[in-house]
Amino acid sequence: MMRDHEMRIPLEDFQKTSCLMKDACQSLMSASDLGGIRGIEGQAGAAYFSVFDAMILNQKDDFFFTERNRRPPLDRMNCLLSFLYAMLANDAGAALEGVGLDSYVGFLHRDRPGRQSLALDLMEELRPVMVDRTALAMVNTKKIKGSDFYEEDGGAVLLTDEGRRKVLSYWHDHKEETIQHPFLQEKMKWGLVPHAQALLLARYLRGDLDGYPPFMWK
Repeated sequence: MMRDHEMRIPLEDFQKTSCLMKDACQSLMSASDLGGIRGIEGQAGAAYFSVFDAMILNQKDDFFFTERNRRPPLDRMNCLLSFLYAMLANDAGAALEGVGLDSYVGFLHRDRPGRQSLALDLMEELRPVMVDRTALAMVNTKKIKGSDFYEEDGGAVLLTDEGRRKVLSYWHDHKEETIQHPFLQEKMKWGLVPHAQALLLARYLRGDLDGYPPFMWK
């Protein structure tokens, strides 16, 4: 975003946020318990989402971001993010089960009945590159519009049937795009990235790898 749209975004805010997130990564190395890790994650997430609205470059009257809200989403951008996150969670859960891991037993997300905690753990590293970029691309290229959403009486914002069709089609096309995996150095489709990360996690847990290599994408 800073490289491609330097003249349209608050560059200083982005640079400050980037520094805060780098500091958070360093702090994680010395965190001693899950509470500390979750606290650092929360601070990094707040910094990241503080500049999210600035990445919405078009259709600003219909799409904006002030804070992350869900269950229910209260604006179009949060609705779009929640819908895409749900699809990524399903993909992550299927990938974990496919390599023999229990998607309901997590590390960072607490286990709850019916909650795929490990799938939520796995998708954390994939949300910005697979979902957030997709949502922003759809809005900024006007592949989805304000008319693809509707508001219920209670304030919840939902996708119309046509809106869901557009998102599903765009998501499918995105997953067919080919990239080179930064750790494996192999070409693969975006749709196979959750499976690749699940496989790497399984290999680490079984002692085949010294550490788990998270998906780092620029």
